[in-house]
Amino acid sequence: MNKQLTALTQIIYQAGDIIKKNWDKPRKISHKGEIDLVTDTDVAVENFLIQKIKSIFPNATFLAEEQKQTTKTKLEEETFIIDPLDGTTNFAHGFPFVAISVAYAKNEKIVLGFIYLPILNEFFFAQKEKGAFLNGKPISVSKENILKNSLIATGFPYNISTKADYILKLMKKVLLSSQGLRRAGAAAIDLAYTACGRFEGFYEIGLKPWDTAAGWLLVEEAGGKVTNFSNEPYNIYSNQILATNGLVHQELVDLLTT
Repeated sequence: MNKQLTALTQIIYQAGDIIKKNWDKPRKISHKGEIDLVTDTDVAVENFLIQKIKSIFPNATFLAEEQKQTTKTKLEEETFIIDPLDGTTNFAHGFPFVAISVAYAKNEKIVLGFIYLPILNEFFFAQKEKGAFLNGKPISVSKENILKNSLIATGFPYNISTKADYILKLMKKVLLSSQGLRRAGAAAIDLAYTACGRFEGFYEIGLKPWDTAAGWLLVEEAGGKVTNFSNEPYNIYSNQILATNGLVHQELVDLLTT
């Protein structure tokens, strides 16, 4: 695995170079939904990742955003879960919060997670039972245990027009109970930033497996906790995610479920 891990890391850095190369070029943008975008860079990065990963994991299957394999409900013996460009809308507007998210699942358990922010030069990595790292240095979740002193992240689903009242209700509760609320527009980044202690917590609804798989492992390996809003065990097909440093988890559960 050490050789494969080194090769995977190099592949993800190279995929980030595609984003960097295209950063200042005109975007070719199309719509998957009313506000759900895809660019030629999303597709190029995903194709590159799948092609290169297949060369070192020939038996692997892929759960990737632009392949639209949304009906898969069970991971195979070896599965890579890929978001080639989390934060596509950010990318389209030149907002630098964009990330490549790659998770590797073995026998239905996520054992490797990579989140790379190529424009910000931040490379997050986690390995099951071996910790979480940012640019090669160990990271851990925040030690803040008071919600009122906590910075919380959230995001909005693409079908926000049908969920606006519910989302605003939750936002009001969290805003009034915390030090602040942030929305970067990329769930992988929100999870990575929770893992390294920049946020005390993150919550969102309506995410897909590629949005959360790598970040889920990062948060847990950094000492945090990941569940749904009701404090039940999380899985990548859950409609809700709540990730925290563990110390403010119950307070957020109480807020989000009452």
